[in-house]
Amino acid sequence: MEKHKFLTPEWVAAATQLREDLGDEVPPPAHVVRMNQVVTDVPADVSDGDVKAFMDTSDGEMKMGLGELENPDLTVTLDYATAKAILVDGNPQAGMQAFMAGKIKVQGDMTKLMAMQAGPIDPSAQKLAEAISAMTEEIQPAEGA
Repeated sequence: MEKHKFLTPEWVAAATQLREDLGDEVPPPAHVVRMNQVVTDVPADVSDGDVKAFMDTSDGEMKMGLGELENPDLTVTLDYATAKAILVDGNPQAGMQAFMAGKIKVQGDMTKLMAMQAGPIDPSAQKLAEAISAMTEEIQPAEGA
């Protein structure tokens, strides 16, 4: 399986394809949300600045991509390492710790974000998460870090 750097256009396309390949195995989203994400501190080999991405479940399917939605329910701003820990590594504790430390900013309807965090992970959703993790390149530490 070809690996891609998290949040590159190639990674987004591959993650979308994985979701489509699993089709009906992955349950529909449990919550309706239109969310923009602004990811900061992105490595230079991924993007030359912040990455803007979106997630939209308003039509009963999970749609994700690069860019922004008009009139989102909320906008979440977080750094690249935290975004990867939550979205690729499946580490919700990293998200909670970053939020409590003020590293995650939320504008809009925070209850939508909280609802997404509640509840058990479906086994087929876990299968998708593992496939996405497997196709994501590891982050290389910065020189001198």
